Amino acid sequence: MSGETLTSGEYIKHHLTNLTFGKHADGGWGMAHSAAEAKEMGFWAIHVDTMFWSLLLGVLFLYFFSKSAKAATSSVPGGLQNFVEWIVEFIDTSVRGSFSARNALVAPLALTIFVWIFLQNLMDLVPVDAIPLISGLLGIHFMKVVPSTDPNATFGMAIGVFLLVLFYSIKIKGVGGFVGELTLQPFSSKNPVVNLLFIPINFILEFVSLAAKPISLALRLFGNMYAGEMIFILIAIMYNAGLVLGLFGGVLQLGWAIFHILIITLQAFIFMTLTIVYLDMAHHEH
Repeated sequence: MSGETLTSGEYIKHHLTNLTFGKHADGGWGMAHSAAEAKEMGFWAIHVDTMFWSLLLGVLFLYFFSKSAKAATSSVPGGLQNFVEWIVEFIDTSVRGSFSARNALVAPLALTIFVWIFLQNLMDLVPVDAIPLISGLLGIHFMKVVPSTDPNATFGMAIGVFLLVLFYSIKIKGVGGFVGELTLQPFSSKNPVVNLLFIPINFILEFVSLAAKPISLALRLFGNMYAGEMIFILIAIMYNAGLVLGLFGGVLQLGWAIFHILIITLQAFIFMTLTIVYLDMAHHEH
């Protein structure tokens, strides 16, 4: 992007394209230098920027929370310990309110999901041209810095939660109990023949409901964050449209950034809460 003059369409397309590593049409492996090349790489391509920023934010989360735990004191706590204790208490309250079974994994999982997604979403407040400009100077063609605007990241997290739901559904209820939930509700009859006829209907309805959980979980987070990123990009275009529109764009950007803080937090909270609820459902007979 450095040194290039882009049209509005090219600017938007550039900022919405991931830094992609995969197999080129000639059989070689390497980075894509255009959106078309990235598309040709297909399913097995890797979005390097999504992987880099999500892992970096995960490491920062572990580092600061580990540092706070090691330095925890029963006397007057420091600012970091106060902040971490507040988040842990908030997560603990949420888990106690939504999860009625006993599972030592749920609270740490909820904490990890909330903080990690919040940090990913928070990257949306970084000026849209700052990191891509630095990357362009270093010879890196594309750089998306908000991992939650990549459906690969949101689906990856949602599928991970879904696998845990399946695991605990089978562990707690057994294979028979889990299959029974998919085939013997919502329709049932005391007549065994009629009940047998209801099984495929019940299975279709319950399977759709089950499969919708990870899809809705992933698409809700992706859709909200992608829309937020798009608005920031459209506002940034206004800076090149004259002084008046540039000043108006600055006011819009400030207002949207303040409002977006609510969206960033809310989307992390919703993902965490639904994870807790789905795991709670997996621990109980229906």
